[in-house]
Amino acid sequence: MPESPQLLPLELPDGSVTEVAPGTTPLAVAAGIGPGLARAAIGAELDGRAIDLRLPLTEGGRFRLFTARDPESGDFIRHSAEHVLADAVKRLWPDVEIDVGRVDHSEKFQYDFRFERAFTPEDLEQIEAKMREILAEDHPFERQELEREAAAELFRGMGESLKVERLADIPEGEPISIFRDGDFTDLCRGPHVQRLSQIGAVKLLEASGVYWKGDDRNEMLQRIYGTAFATADEMKAYEEQFEAARARDHRKLGPELDLFSFDPLAPAMPFFHPKGAFIYNELVDFVRELQNGRGYGEVVTPQILDIDLWHASGHYDYYREGMFFTEAEDKSMAVKPMNCPTHCLIYKTRLRSYRDLPIRYGDFGRLHRYEKSGVTSGLTRVRSFAQDDAHVFCTPEQSEDEVLAAVEMIREIYDTFGFDDQLELSTRPEKRLGSDELWDRAEATLEAALARTGLDYDVNEGDGAFYGPKVDFQIRDAIGRSWQLGTVQLDFQMPERFGLQYIGADGAEHQPVMIHRAMLGSIERFIGILIEHTAGAFPLWLAPVQAVVLPVSEKFGEYAAGVRDRLVEAGARAELDGRNEKLGYRIREAQLAKVPYMLVVGAKEEEAGTVAVRLRTGEDRGPQPTDALAEHIGKLTRTRSLEL
Repeated sequence: MPESPQLLPLELPDGSVTEVAPGTTPLAVAAGIGPGLARAAIGAELDGRAIDLRLPLTEGGRFRLFTARDPESGDFIRHSAEHVLADAVKRLWPDVEIDVGRVDHSEKFQYDFRFERAFTPEDLEQIEAKMREILAEDHPFERQELEREAAAELFRGMGESLKVERLADIPEGEPISIFRDGDFTDLCRGPHVQRLSQIGAVKLLEASGVYWKGDDRNEMLQRIYGTAFATADEMKAYEEQFEAARARDHRKLGPELDLFSFDPLAPAMPFFHPKGAFIYNELVDFVRELQNGRGYGEVVTPQILDIDLWHASGHYDYYREGMFFTEAEDKSMAVKPMNCPTHCLIYKTRLRSYRDLPIRYGDFGRLHRYEKSGVTSGLTRVRSFAQDDAHVFCTPEQSEDEVLAAVEMIREIYDTFGFDDQLELSTRPEKRLGSDELWDRAEATLEAALARTGLDYDVNEGDGAFYGPKVDFQIRDAIGRSWQLGTVQLDFQMPERFGLQYIGADGAEHQPVMIHRAMLGSIERFIGILIEHTAGAFPLWLAPVQAVVLPVSEKFGEYAAGVRDRLVEAGARAELDGRNEKLGYRIREAQLAKVPYMLVVGAKEEEAGTVAVRLRTGEDRGPQPTDALAEHIGKLTRTRSLEL
């Protein structure tokens, strides 16, 4: 029997298909499957997009329901807890105005408030207690769509002027929805849990001042961060990880270890101190070594370029809100946010043959992207940075091999740091350049290259770059957090926009394929992640100071200086700490500085020509000949070993 055109087909996770009438809600679908599922359902997903249980369905697709047992349920729970936070603040301070919450609820929630002062730790305790009272009321969430003027009238009547202004951010034609739980009402797209009791545990984390809409020209609002889970056990596990993360926070450790600093005169633009700059340059040298052995030529390109370049590349249309602009001689200019257009200009400087390809350019130039002050964070979200950026120009026939080579090189870097990686194929976004035919070819090429690796990978539908699909690399750090680092992107669009050509074997002009590749990604961000992964105890080869020589008293200072000099001559990075302080104090200082080796010297060591070796871990390795230790340090450094 032919499928009824009036019904919407929903493909369930087991491969079966159920058909429902348009307007059916996910909650009704759950009830049709079973009453137990309907009671337990927390949220739903259609074609990979999270949707509210009360949203009337208008199209079919791949359909899933989530309960508290599914990890995806956390996003629904934290988004819902956001409303409980706002409700609690309004109950405690009725005159407060509410702005908006968070887009990403994978780890936490937040709300911004127009409040007369900063929230104190005591305020957060009081708010959290009120949130628990509200959760005990167990109100259901109710969804309602309103016309724009009706919504504006509602929020004007509530005294929520920020909400009225936020209505202007909702595009014409897009539904305007509100959610109610009990007496609390808020402007929101959702999705939310069914009822408050499905939020099993809440915790407020911190408060800070933020500018409205992230613009420092606007007024200062007060933001509260929190998190929530389905059960108290999940919250306990989170708190343990949170404490571990706080101890490793690069924003705390970086200044303590004298690696970097920030200054208000250069907001969100890091200053690397000598030790931090050493790590920075060692990472660049590592990438440079790998690239040089694989046929990459390093280039240097301008930082400020005519605005016409960014129109040609498509970045002005798709990325201008993230760019800095200036003027020179009545010309509009832009500060470079990425290197790819400049590499296209180098490619165009001469006629290329298929025999010249592939051409591989590497570039460590400074990049600048405008990030709103409300989202910048230490080294992991900055406005000034460099990438280990590269672009490969090749024939379509070479593209699969070049993607595979880039993937293998990225994995070699991660193996060096001991990272486990997970690959993710991100496909065409809704807003993109180029025809579906070119996107089909690009996605098929990446799929074929990944198939040749034999590695498992996930598919992230719709998260590709505007010019092409990509392979992203997710790594897990020492405390289990996931970070997106490297990327390989296949681009048929930019060569076309810049009119790039090569002469093929047939004597005709052909368009090359462009591959965008970064391995560490932003070097600044990678350093931030590495600080937290290692808790500041860098691998020996990256440690700015590898050894500190500690004479037990001043009379052994000359021997200690000789040990230091011998190590330095052998290529080790060694320092002498001969201060008139107790030995235990100096050892403790070296441990806090995460120096890998503490070399204690006294009468026995001077007589035997040795050093007493202590590790930053506290392990005592006893006496060792200076030359043997120097050789050991040199070997571990040359091989970029993770051992001590």
